[in-house]
Amino acid sequence: MTPADQQGWSGRKETVAIGGAEFAYVEITGSEPALLLIHGFTDTSRSFSLLAPHLAGRRLLIPDLPGHGDSPNSTGGVRPKDFAADVGCLIKALDLDRPIVVGHSMGGMIAIELAAGRPDLVGGLVLLATTLRVDVTDEDAVAIGVLALQDPISPADPFYDFWHACEVPVAPDFLARTAEEASAMPAGSWRSIFDEVRRADLTERVRKVRAKTLIVSGGRDPLFDRTHQERLRATIPTAGFVEAEQCGHNVHWENPALVAEAIIGHFGGH
Repeated sequence: MTPADQQGWSGRKETVAIGGAEFAYVEITGSEPALLLIHGFTDTSRSFSLLAPHLAGRRLLIPDLPGHGDSPNSTGGVRPKDFAADVGCLIKALDLDRPIVVGHSMGGMIAIELAAGRPDLVGGLVLLATTLRVDVTDEDAVAIGVLALQDPISPADPFYDFWHACEVPVAPDFLARTAEEASAMPAGSWRSIFDEVRRADLTERVRKVRAKTLIVSGGRDPLFDRTHQERLRATIPTAGFVEAEQCGHNVHWENPALVAEAIIGHFGGH
């Protein structure tokens, strides 16, 4: 297994034109069905750079969502359902054959929207540390931090100690580059996407999901704790479930080997 090359990650990106905009993504060749990995809020495709080596041999498509990383803002909105529509267009543009869609945090909410609205495009669903509704008030630390951000955002802002907090140590170079990329997003975009994610409630929407599903959670996730996971499991009772007991919210950073093993174990290796 080759370690993730953080310095060279951005140079691996390709682009495809969708609706007049360039959608940036990383493709790693391998066997089908492909895995389409959707990052969380303010992250980029780099979010899956630590997981990718553990999925060696599988075809991986890892986009920067619109308004994140090297993908410009979409002409659509910034609700999870809007991002899901963008991802659906990407699947068609790349002629993917019902990929297994893996989503982390907000990316998991996007994956649920996609699987519910376009079941013909989704061959399987993996939900990493996600939720059906965020349940964050203006008094919560995460909201206070996001709403206080001002341009230009510094990658050294103390807020990142909370925003990218991990229960298991993660490579400092990865975290530094992740903070740099998040800081490139204007503070206004942070707030507008954050507000739309807080408004989203997928409790009814998720009942339309028919794809084979795996739920992976961090046992010490401070954002979407066991209550969130129990709610999710109750609405997809046939889903597989794996808990990384020692991990926090960023389970695929903290224990990528476990996450890869869970995915391969649930959907089979090729």
